[in-house]
Amino acid sequence: MNAYVFPGQGAQFPGMGLDLYENSEIAKELFHKANEILGFEITKIMFEGTKEELQQTKVTQPAIFLHSVILSKVLGDSFKPDMVAGHSLGEFSALVANGTLNFEDALRLVSKRALAMQQACELKPSTMAAVLGLEDEVVEQGCAEIDGVVVAANYNCPGQLVISGEVEAINKACELMKEKGARRALVLPVGGAFHSPLMEPAREELAAAIEETTFNTPNCPVYQNVTTTAITDPEEIKKNLIAQLTAPVKWTQSVQHMISDGATLFTEVGPGKVLSGLVKKIDRAAETAIASIEKE
Repeated sequence: MNAYVFPGQGAQFPGMGLDLYENSEIAKELFHKANEILGFEITKIMFEGTKEELQQTKVTQPAIFLHSVILSKVLGDSFKPDMVAGHSLGEFSALVANGTLNFEDALRLVSKRALAMQQACELKPSTMAAVLGLEDEVVEQGCAEIDGVVVAANYNCPGQLVISGEVEAINKACELMKEKGARRALVLPVGGAFHSPLMEPAREELAAAIEETTFNTPNCPVYQNVTTTAITDPEEIKKNLIAQLTAPVKWTQSVQHMISDGATLFTEVGPGKVLSGLVKKIDRAAETAIASIEKE
């Protein structure tokens, strides 16, 4: 069975999407439509902008979403998912891929999500850190021992867990994780504590927008970050998408469930190849591929 997976924030790079624009009329049309919906020329920043310009939250999230979704549209008949999943932001790309959301609605939600998250980040100094080389349970226990807000946020693969919270609490947690035997505990260059209780103001704002948006019955299941299991009910998909902002991304568990449900090939659709690497670390026997277009 074909599983298609979609990356989240951090996969952006200067020049992203330009090959799609230059080689596909469908891509060109969708990029122009995106400029209209967003109210600024995101294509100019994606194709010609600097790394720093691409790191602005209002740009990063829509840019990754656009690259992933437009690539999936350009793949045409060869794009036949039996199941989909996305890492954090990538879940929106996955929901367009399986027909739950249309392109326009999903882009509006992604843009609103990016701005709401940016505002939530500005309310309190917060950040994230990667902890390498510890069992998940040890990291969770370590977070519980720290005063202040610090939680497990991204279960990326065995031995790689990202924590999220207040700056001071994260710094203390990194020291504690090293004492507990972590190979590395490294603060990440991010603007805030994604997938933590500190994202509650953003969750409330996004919830209102999601409730007003039409969610269709998908043509294949999505394995959502919050539940990690196959979901096809539009109301449940909505509920999980709202919960995702303050809940951890359980990527390891999602991939494991996809494999146990019959996934034989994981194809990554979007910028970069981070997810393919994580899939291999979760199950060495899993087959992976990177989606690409035939040049016209």
